[in-house]
Amino acid sequence: MAIKSKSVLVTGADGFIGSHLTEALVRAGNRVRAFVYYNSFNSWGWLDGIDQSIKSEIEVIAGDIRDPYGVKSVMKDIDMVFNLAALIAIPYSYHSPETYIDTNVKGALNIVQAARELGTAKVIQTSTSEVYGTAKFVPITEEHPLQAQSPYSASKISADQIALSFYNSFKTPVAIIRPFNTYGPRQSARAIIPTVISQIVSGLRRIKLGALEPTRDFNYIEDTVRGFLAVGDNDSSIGEVINIGSNFEISIGKLVQLIAEVMETEIELEQDQQRFRPVKSEVERLWADNSKAKKLLNWEPKYAGIEGLKRGLKDTAEWFSVPENMQHYKVGIYNI
Repeated sequence: MAIKSKSVLVTGADGFIGSHLTEALVRAGNRVRAFVYYNSFNSWGWLDGIDQSIKSEIEVIAGDIRDPYGVKSVMKDIDMVFNLAALIAIPYSYHSPETYIDTNVKGALNIVQAARELGTAKVIQTSTSEVYGTAKFVPITEEHPLQAQSPYSASKISADQIALSFYNSFKTPVAIIRPFNTYGPRQSARAIIPTVISQIVSGLRRIKLGALEPTRDFNYIEDTVRGFLAVGDNDSSIGEVINIGSNFEISIGKLVQLIAEVMETEIELEQDQQRFRPVKSEVERLWADNSKAKKLLNWEPKYAGIEGLKRGLKDTAEWFSVPENMQHYKVGIYNI
């Protein structure tokens, strides 16, 4: 199902990845409906700050992914749904696990149930590399065991399985996109890269961090968005789980030093105990096998390897260096 001149719904459009995806879909010539989280400030999250020429083309509807009636209403007359609405902060899932079940699992159920009833042509459910837990083998393929090492990952495993169960039971056209660690402009300071960059931009040289040994597979936002478009564009993705990753592994400690290098700054690292996960909850190693995405979707990362990571970090640091952008961040506070 080619994504062009389609009616497309993006849930979680007010968030980091969702806002970038919404922009890309508009530029590709689609009629885009953006589902944002209702709030009394009438804030559209990151959509508030995008270019007016793009924003004027978007139909924005506020609501709550947990409300099945509202979800079904917003999905009427929609060809394709990208479901990105979710709670994603791992530390907060330790504090309030039930909210993760309500939002992530019931939210996914509301989407696929409405899709089944309305005859929606395609649903793309957003997963996460956290569902794999600490790698049992690398690089991690889509056949890797799923391990719930946090309430967040448990909720996302459940959401994926709910979506796939509707494909298997009712032939609901569902595809699961599984991005590894995405970074770039607009990312929340709960994540490692904006945490480090925002501290440096604010003039701090003693950087507070948690564990430095775990490894991750980082993906620049442009590559992740292209992955979403590729999954939506290709019907071979239906019924499949597809990793979107760079196939490059780096430790948190080496990543932080790379950020300092890119920003031409000397820093010291201070490990802050409140930033550590419980021992058995820490995912020690993530490294994506992206061969399935290459084969099925003809997708591959443009920001690959160490040089690609440097380019992405440079672009991200430049965005954070703009004072108007930094106004969205509270640097002195640990953001769970």
